[in-house]
Amino acid sequence: MRKEHDFLGEKLVPDEVYYGVQTMRAMENFQITGAQLDPDFIQSMAVVKKASCLTNLKTGRMDPVIGDAIIRAADEIIEGKLLDQFPLDPIQGGAGTSVNMNMNEVLCNRALELLGYPKGRYDIISPNNHANMAQSTNDVFPTSIKVCLVRKAYRLMDALSSMAKGFDEKGEAFKDVIKMGRTHLQDAVPITLGEEMDSYAVAVRRGIRRISLSLSSLEALNMGGTAVGTGLNAEPEYIRLFPEILSRLTGFSFKTADNLIDTTNTTDCFADVSGALKVVSLSLIKIANDIRLMASGPRCGLNELKVPARQPGSSIMPGKVNPVIAEVLDQTCYQVIGNDLTLTLAVENGQLELNVMEPVLSFNLFHSFLYLTNAVTTFTEKLLKDLEADEEQCKSWVDHSVGVITALLPHIGYEKCAATAREAYTTGRPVREILLARKLLSESAIQKILSPYEMTHPGIAGGKDALAR
Repeated sequence: MRKEHDFLGEKLVPDEVYYGVQTMRAMENFQITGAQLDPDFIQSMAVVKKASCLTNLKTGRMDPVIGDAIIRAADEIIEGKLLDQFPLDPIQGGAGTSVNMNMNEVLCNRALELLGYPKGRYDIISPNNHANMAQSTNDVFPTSIKVCLVRKAYRLMDALSSMAKGFDEKGEAFKDVIKMGRTHLQDAVPITLGEEMDSYAVAVRRGIRRISLSLSSLEALNMGGTAVGTGLNAEPEYIRLFPEILSRLTGFSFKTADNLIDTTNTTDCFADVSGALKVVSLSLIKIANDIRLMASGPRCGLNELKVPARQPGSSIMPGKVNPVIAEVLDQTCYQVIGNDLTLTLAVENGQLELNVMEPVLSFNLFHSFLYLTNAVTTFTEKLLKDLEADEEQCKSWVDHSVGVITALLPHIGYEKCAATAREAYTTGRPVREILLARKLLSESAIQKILSPYEMTHPGIAGGKDALAR
């Protein structure tokens, strides 16, 4: 054990760990979720600390030997080392101060070790004076959240892009599969299964654009604003240089906010991102539920789609297979929408010069990205790739539907169409048979007007020649 102290007093710390006294206090005080800090977030904060150290070296404020050691320690964390040295619960009081000090302590103790000193020699390298130079938790923590969200957003957008491509492929594969379209869950007019799949691809890509646009709200940083955004203890040169260095390290374009006080006390940028995820989730729920409906059956439902069998569907009904992958996408999206409510309350609860609710805000937003990325990937790999159409069943619903009569409107008028539909409903006779019996259209005209191509492409079905008897 080694003895460390802060202004509250002394505390024994296990000698093998790289964190210190303030981390120990937070471990005792905050045992809330049983979860640990997101590894992406830890690595993102290490990137922010590295950028800050490089900036302090450029301004001449940081001792080069100490700065080099801190950068080497940060690089190890960025590479995925020392992640077990961040044992704190993600939900905590203090606006993230404990996490910031956890990082500062690990950086300093590892830097001390790299220079040949024992851990805890904060008189040589200090968590507050060196690792936190020209910084405050109040600018480090939100900046680290932004870096982390960018990392996670690109993974989610990649997953959504793969999903969109999967729907493109199904759109091509199902382009000639004619089926009934439905409005109000009732028969409407024909559509192709391929057209439905293409529409899903468009919705997914719109979601990608929505997420990408929301990231622009993360560009503005308050680094150098320190405690309340006034820039106390940070040189103007530090404030100017930091975004350039962080942008170079991350590959994402950051800039200094126009008003550091505003960017310190408000967190509406995170509501932008969470809102985008919420809307994307709503679109994905719609798609998943459409597929569940079209795959209903297999004998007593629509049975237009065949979802791959991934596991037995019942503990009591032999042979039952359920659309479990579509179901898990639904449930994941519900969780994301619930997380958005938590985040909304956290954003709303910032008072005066700081929003102290950033720990729970970031906890939920990080999970939303993680869950949604995993669920989208699961849906694409385990359902979409092997999704099949039951072409005969799709055609059968069209052949037995009265909805096709809508295509006849330009040719025999609404009144005759309505009378034909009424007779088809009451007698169960096919529409084609009634048209011929009433001598409303010739066989060749019916074939043209009610052809799958004519009913599923823009224009008046069958053209003017279809009126010839």
